[in-house]
Amino acid sequence: MTLTPHAPPVLAAWAWERPEVREALRARDVGALLRAVQKYGGASQSRIAGAVGMTQARVSEIIHDRRDVVRLDVFERIADGLAMPDDARHLMGLAAARDRRDGGAAFDLAAFPEVVRVYEAQAAAREEIQRHARTASTLDVLAVRGLGLIGLTDSVLRAHLIRDDVRVRVLLLDPEAPAAVQRAAEIGESAQTLAAGIRLTEARLRELAAVCDVAVYRYAMLPTWRLIRADDTMFVGAFDAGWEGHESATYKVVATAHGPLFRGTGGCSRQW
Repeated sequence: MTLTPHAPPVLAAWAWERPEVREALRARDVGALLRAVQKYGGASQSRIAGAVGMTQARVSEIIHDRRDVVRLDVFERIADGLAMPDDARHLMGLAAARDRRDGGAAFDLAAFPEVVRVYEAQAAAREEIQRHARTASTLDVLAVRGLGLIGLTDSVLRAHLIRDDVRVRVLLLDPEAPAAVQRAAEIGESAQTLAAGIRLTEARLRELAAVCDVAVYRYAMLPTWRLIRADDTMFVGAFDAGWEGHESATYKVVATAHGPLFRGTGGCSRQW
């Protein structure tokens, strides 16, 4: 099918997750948003105008910050025309598309523009984690034993570390700490088995020393967070007595100017 000049611009999911796009949505800065649509979607002013029900001249004024958008119905029209995903609509203070159909109220996530996606478990986030790890210059991992993340040949991250342009830092539970005994009991394992798994990961990481800059550290507290940080993107899960880290819901978090979650949880890696 041939596209007309006014075919709606389509942004990939990753473009809606860009920090500058999230900030534009949070601030309701339509000029910055439309500039991002041009940059990441390759859309002309005419295509944008046709999609959002404006003239090309009006779109040009907004893009060049000569006119502001202040009316709610116009924000809604822009969101509809750009096929804005629900989490992006939330950042703008708009109801999700489904909520509007059902007559629901808007849900405001503007205070948390850094949380760009939630996965039901680590397995669902695996491909996205690997995509970021593949090109990251710095990779930080906080885990209990880390076998499924970095210790085994078919683990989530290991294959993406066989390069000399990545710095890897891994923080694992001290196998000799009382917290390791408690964690083993919580997940129904013997302390000896859990400790052996941690030591195996440490041994496998030593094998990487010849191909990448890798450092391994230990902590002695009861595990709470499971973190994978690839440059300015972080995947966050949690440990609990009822589940292991890979079973936790996994939050994709990006660095933003006002994001407390990335700064708070990512701060631990800066201290390694």
